[in-house]
Amino acid sequence: MVIQPKIRGFICTNAHPVGCAAHVQEQIDYIKAQGPVANGPKNVLIIGASTGYGLASRITAAFGSGAKTLGIFFEKEPSETKTASAGWYNTAAFEQAAEAEGLWNKHINGDAFTDELKAQTIDIISREMGKIDLVVYSLAAPRRKDPVTGEVFSSVLKPIGQAYTAKTLNTSKREIEDISVEPANDDEIYQTIKVMGGEDWERWLDQLNAANVLADNCQTVAYTYTGKELTWPIYGKATIGKAKEDLDRAAADITSKLSAKKGKAYVASLKALVTQASSAIPIMPLYISLLYRVMKEEGSHEGCIEQINALFRQGLYTDKPILDEVGRLRMDGKELSDHIQQTVKDLWGQVTTDSIDTLTDYKGYHNEFLRLFGFGYNQINYDAEVSPLVMLKNISA
Repeated sequence: MVIQPKIRGFICTNAHPVGCAAHVQEQIDYIKAQGPVANGPKNVLIIGASTGYGLASRITAAFGSGAKTLGIFFEKEPSETKTASAGWYNTAAFEQAAEAEGLWNKHINGDAFTDELKAQTIDIISREMGKIDLVVYSLAAPRRKDPVTGEVFSSVLKPIGQAYTAKTLNTSKREIEDISVEPANDDEIYQTIKVMGGEDWERWLDQLNAANVLADNCQTVAYTYTGKELTWPIYGKATIGKAKEDLDRAAADITSKLSAKKGKAYVASLKALVTQASSAIPIMPLYISLLYRVMKEEGSHEGCIEQINALFRQGLYTDKPILDEVGRLRMDGKELSDHIQQTVKDLWGQVTTDSIDTLTDYKGYHNEFLRLFGFGYNQINYDAEVSPLVMLKNISA
């Protein structure tokens, strides 16, 4: 079939297998060009391994450290008439490249919140991998079913305390408009923490530890975004922010529980980037479009793979990690520097629909959004017939 992008609002409902392979190969090439990660991991579990920062983590572990990687994700398989989701094709491309270099890799496609999938993961680790020395937690999901009570929790993207009105970039209409979001109530805050907080991360580490599949001196990291003044009302001092604060609690608890193994849990604060998750958050498309313009002009822009490469080399596998006052690994220093934030803030006050192309890097934002789904690559003929039926060999049912 001929596969062209089908965009609805802030999501793309299909994906291009050849383009996704190009997206993955770019990241592999970058990591290989940096040379080996000194004293890097050897057995890595990535929970949320098929897109964004999770995919970049898997690529860095495998092609930067030669690690065995077990990837957990929840992706749609292809059929003869419909494409798979981008994460499926990303994983297929990763699998092919890893196989070519003799790198052990396996995947599980399912609900990472369930205890059944956790048990399946532990079984594979026990039989095929050896003890895990790095666990990456990079899940982004709108809902979570509690494995004990069966209750289903749903997250919301709302401010706390008072309504919030601000500019946003409506990517469907390609217009600057105002958006107003009502404040969350206590139950919405609670449910968002249950979905996006540290509870499931902690449950994963509890079960891995109880099964004795974690190595001495193991590390685990969960990803967050901190932001600054412009994004605090909807991201920091908001329901998402409360959930991310719970990651700090979980990191401390996990570290305490792993003390006998000298294990360590970190929250890593990463740069704002175009991801499937960030595209859904009010104001973020406009903020990221402005940020990209400013950081690209300065020469300090980084994508997912550059951020994770730095995290491994300057955070997880160094004697002098970049930590803040609460112990988070900080990879977002360039974005949050005063001069970058002030320039973005100045442009924020000026931008209108008529000046999107001159004051923002909307074209760069949109192209990066397309690339998440395998579109937007000049070297690929998107009018050519291509089979959507790309399957995974190393997947565990």
